[in-house]
Amino acid sequence: MDNLLNIGYYQSCKQLILYFLYLTLVFFPGCAPVPVKSIPSQNNTLLKVTPIQNNQPEQTAKLYQQLPLTLSPEQIKHRLQIIEALIQAGDGDAAKSTADTIDPLSLSSQQRDQLNLLSAQIMLSSGDAEQAIDKLTLIQPQQLNHDNKVKYFQSKAFAYSLTGNLLNSAKARIELNSLLLSPEQLQKNQAAILETLSLLPDSSLQENQLFPIDVLEGWISLARIFKLKGQPDFNDQLIQWHEAHPGHPANSSFLENIQERPENVPLQPNSIAIFLPESGPFIQAGKAIRAGFMAAYDHSPSGSPKPAIRFYNSEQALPALFNQAVAGGAQLIIGPLSKENIQSLADSVAFNIPVLALNHIQGLQKDNLYQFALSPIDDVEEITNKAWLDGYQRALVLVPENAQGKRIAHYLTESWQQIDGTILEMQTYNPKGNDFSPPIKKLLNLDESENRYNKILELIPSLKYTPRRRQDAEAILLSAYSPEARFINPQLEYSQAGNLPVYAMPNIYTGQPNPQLDSDLNKITFCDMPWLFSKAYQGNLSLDALRDIWQQFPSSYLRLIAMGIDAYNLASRLSELNTNSYPGATGSLSLTEDNRIKRKLICATFTAGVPEVVSTINKPEENPDNAGSSPVKKETSRDEEPKPQDLIINNDVSD
Repeated sequence: MDNLLNIGYYQSCKQLILYFLYLTLVFFPGCAPVPVKSIPSQNNTLLKVTPIQNNQPEQTAKLYQQLPLTLSPEQIKHRLQIIEALIQAGDGDAAKSTADTIDPLSLSSQQRDQLNLLSAQIMLSSGDAEQAIDKLTLIQPQQLNHDNKVKYFQSKAFAYSLTGNLLNSAKARIELNSLLLSPEQLQKNQAAILETLSLLPDSSLQENQLFPIDVLEGWISLARIFKLKGQPDFNDQLIQWHEAHPGHPANSSFLENIQERPENVPLQPNSIAIFLPESGPFIQAGKAIRAGFMAAYDHSPSGSPKPAIRFYNSEQALPALFNQAVAGGAQLIIGPLSKENIQSLADSVAFNIPVLALNHIQGLQKDNLYQFALSPIDDVEEITNKAWLDGYQRALVLVPENAQGKRIAHYLTESWQQIDGTILEMQTYNPKGNDFSPPIKKLLNLDESENRYNKILELIPSLKYTPRRRQDAEAILLSAYSPEARFINPQLEYSQAGNLPVYAMPNIYTGQPNPQLDSDLNKITFCDMPWLFSKAYQGNLSLDALRDIWQQFPSSYLRLIAMGIDAYNLASRLSELNTNSYPGATGSLSLTEDNRIKRKLICATFTAGVPEVVSTINKPEENPDNAGSSPVKKETSRDEEPKPQDLIINNDVSD
């Protein structure tokens, strides 16, 4: 009989290990690649680190092993940051190799604790839980900052679960509970505590613990009730527990979710009010968002409850409209769309229910206000990160000569410099023109080369000379709509810049493949929302599936339809976004500290006139400086397809 109990116990342990593997994806930092920057060597020269490649851990590790063992405090700090970046990038081998270059005896006690924590994470990533526990026991958690304390107890919980020590795993999660700030993180952690304790036999639950007896006893009794889930008196048992433990950490909305929420179903508000313009300059934008919203509403999973939906014309007096919606039972308001209306609403009412505004005002922050926009801030961050990860540091910037171009230039410069990139030069072009050679020549310093040639020609008339572009640039950051870009890209090639990679803002793509026209955009890389790429976003809400809907709108409104899709799906996920990103139509969505919904995009490169999703980080090529040949231009008109309206991209529908 005991053998049978042991078999059942270890089967339960195995299930729990798989469960914790899932939780690790939730609680540990994401695995997105992180730029690894240059490392100062002892002689104050810079050693450039090649961007991390998924298939080159040994090469990367070997590079770090060559670094000096005697490090300055600044070098140690930088090296620890590199290890953390490598862990987040999923390169455990390189992270371990880098950690091995640090002498623990040369570290302060705080740095030693940080190194041990990183080492434990490396070991856990390779499944070596026993050694990870050894490292964790060396750490004094009171010396860690808040974020590292969270990682410390998460690591302990995961390590003990892997070794089958469920009791200690639960202890670690109980400690972790007091450190978590997000309600959603608390809920997930508390669920993990109960799941762990419920797998232990009652005899193990009676062992003496390090926690206050009332807290531990509360968790144990709640775990016993949790084993009754699905039985008729389950909710009654929870109510009795609630009354018996009024001050317990688990006595929160967590209990209500156990009672009322079906597993794996987001909590949907019962009634949603949508503030969209039904008149004025943004009426068409409002219609596109509404079309996407209703498509998501109509295709929501069968069997799940659908909220009541009511649309309001946001061109009316907003304070009265807000009060009317609340009085009508709305539990969530989506909208308004324009920045002016968002600011007006924020200045005049108290948000006693959540509001998902469909734009973003920098600096505006209020409780219950979430801001969701197709913000160029996200676009810029994605494309600059892509260029950096591809190995480039010195860039040229080419933007239109207008208010939008000035704003994008500011974002590009700020984002590029934040990752230690250098802007060598910036030029603007007239977006209404066809000849972009003057600003391109200035950007590439060809005008200076020609001036020098002309001066020499006065002295030596027979001199033959070909102007040469600047040699210090590594990449070009471009903001241009597709009609202008179809002229700019060939002229760049003609101006000897054909081997310079071009990274562009998403407005370079109309959203619909057009190989004949877009062949002039070949080799340009840009980052955009997944919805526009069939390989990145599939299902009954994909671009192909909703063809009948989006064909009713100009191509400039395509992205707003995707925004409407996400607006509906975010309604049930707002409270989770700070811990769980949502794979939306407009990007992988997460929540920043100021309640702005941030988008992580998909990058693609034009090949044969069609954007091809980029799945790997490109290694920069060392191409010779070859002069470009004269491009053969197609006879095309920039009026063949509608140019996105400035109001959509420029001011009130995005940053």
